[in-house]
Amino acid sequence: MRAITYDRYGDADVLELTEQPDPHIGADVVVVRVKAASVNPVDFKIRQGHLDGLMDAQFPVVPGWDVAGVVEQVGLDTPEYAVGDEVYGYVRKDVVHGGTFAELVAAPVRTLARKPSTLSFTEAAAVPLAGLTAYQTIRRAGVSEGHTVLVHAAAGGVGSFAVQIARALGARVIGTASEGNHEYLRSLGAEPVEYGDGLAGRVRDLAPGGVDIALDYVGGDAVAVSATLLAPGGTIASITDPSARDEHGGHYVWVRPSTEDLEEIGAMIDEASVAVEVAEVFDLAHAADAHRASESGHVRGKVVVQV
Repeated sequence: MRAITYDRYGDADVLELTEQPDPHIGADVVVVRVKAASVNPVDFKIRQGHLDGLMDAQFPVVPGWDVAGVVEQVGLDTPEYAVGDEVYGYVRKDVVHGGTFAELVAAPVRTLARKPSTLSFTEAAAVPLAGLTAYQTIRRAGVSEGHTVLVHAAAGGVGSFAVQIARALGARVIGTASEGNHEYLRSLGAEPVEYGDGLAGRVRDLAPGGVDIALDYVGGDAVAVSATLLAPGGTIASITDPSARDEHGGHYVWVRPSTEDLEEIGAMIDEASVAVEVAEVFDLAHAADAHRASESGHVRGKVVVQV
């Protein structure tokens, strides 16, 4: 099969289109014919070696955790799926090796769900990791109807899902973004504020009594600033900064594969409560350019690779 691989850590130039053996199939695994995959910030952090102390890499690495495609082969005990089923998923394994930037990927059934019927494969590939990250931080923080929620990096891949999911749950959402993305945030149902110096004051102008929940998807000083903006009993959830949990009594969230959560997100999408923003689409041979686009940090929505 054709696959994007890298045999050493480095910048996007280490990514190459190569021929690799077809993946092996385990008892609780299905092989998916990949139609599309997408890039997430964790992909280039792994490629640069920044997660080497956290996750073992087996070279050559096929990168990518997001997938949308069609089941091509089923394992010995996979009653959930049949050949021909359209699926999407967050195919994170214990070892960084057989990822989704390939024609085929072996996916444990616990990482997959049926593709939302209203989405193309390209759109569906943009959902799993970002959508699950948003959904799981929102659930962990306890967002519910009537809450005022501050979403940092609200126009990004994760933040845009968080805005929509929180709104679908009945929350009021204030979202940080650059001025150029404010109209986009309004279209999602958020009240936009400019990030940067003076952010706390701008948020207080909108929410004088403070925010009930702050969701950090950007890092930097987002947790520290959020701590000054919480209403009594409020909490912070972060995917970047453990101090949200360790110093402020909130939550640090490392997203997990979950069929059930993907099904919930898919239902929201099919009910039109959540829309998917695809920023750019590249073919497999230009996966390095897809990494560079995502790595630039100026992408609204997700960068997708079609296979």
